[in-house]
Amino acid sequence: MSPRHILILGGTTEARELAAALTAHPDVRVTTSLAGRVSRPGAVEGDLRVGGFGGAEGLADWLCAEHVDTVVDATHPFAQSITANTARAAQATGVPAVVLRRPGWRPGPEDRWHEVASLDDAAALLPSLGHRVLLTTGRLGLAAFAQLTDLHFVARSVEPPEPPMPPHIEVLLARGPFTVADETALLREHRIDVLVTKDSGGAATSPKLTAARRLTLPVVVVRRPPLPEGVDTVPDVAGVLARLGLLAP
Repeated sequence: MSPRHILILGGTTEARELAAALTAHPDVRVTTSLAGRVSRPGAVEGDLRVGGFGGAEGLADWLCAEHVDTVVDATHPFAQSITANTARAAQATGVPAVVLRRPGWRPGPEDRWHEVASLDDAAALLPSLGHRVLLTTGRLGLAAFAQLTDLHFVARSVEPPEPPMPPHIEVLLARGPFTVADETALLREHRIDVLVTKDSGGAATSPKLTAARRLTLPVVVVRRPPLPEGVDTVPDVAGVLARLGLLAP
């Protein structure tokens, strides 16, 4: 009997944890797919493929050709097109799909959050909040802030960003996780008076929110895009294992 083939659409900490948990089962074959946007991805247990599938149709063809039994979308909460393509491919092929999404952040009573729907909305709000901005929104979204010529930006990214970018910008190439002490020092060193981030959720990237709270800084939080209607969503690795019958629910 052939092992069950599980495809993980990865790129997150949870995706790596899930791959490690699944490879512990001898009757499971695990393939993790990465989009290839990061030049030095972390080590992943099981098989690895890098690169896109060619949209929903290409993914559907791959699921059939590789005899995938279940696909787990464990991509970043803002990987909207990948999640939409996965839902369409699963529907077209009948291959079950599970979306692994860590819970989003929630503000506390001492947080000064301004929640917005998009990076463009964040850019429109910034001039009323501060003049020295820390951007932790990823390297692909800096164009939304390019027209803000009167503000100074510090953008932190794993990979070098590409133009267009704001004219007054410092780029910090760094890979987390970062501690609260790290984030507090960064905010103070660069005299940041407003933070912009996406609601990626999780503990690994939350220290910047704690640091901003302690320094009483405003934080612009970009809300997550909505998930496709009817998708099966779980909040953690244990939830996926339960769906696969590998862990008692």
